[in-house]
Amino acid sequence: MAVARIEPPGYQAAYLDNPQPAYPLMSRRKQETGQVRLRVLVSVDGRAESLKVQVSSGYSRLDMAASEAVRGWRFTPARQAGRNIAGWVEVPITFSLEN
Repeated sequence: MAVARIEPPGYQAAYLDNPQPAYPLMSRRKQETGQVRLRVLVSVDGRAESLKVQVSSGYSRLDMAASEAVRGWRFTPARQAGRNIAGWVEVPITFSLEN
């Protein structure tokens, strides 16, 4: 018996309108930069059901800003055999003072 292929969740479709996290003011002042990698469990309805910091930026303010923003994002749920299913996705968030 063949197992139906799983399409992973997504977060980059333009119609999802997921805003970038606000850059914490204190982090800007201290010139803190880095990338946070979040592991997000996307529910069948496209919401962040669970979230954890997979790789820290090295700054708790940046990690928290990324987590708070992504908690409010909408996702395209994973799909298997034409049905929405819960699934994990890794979301990289980069904080750079050059943009």
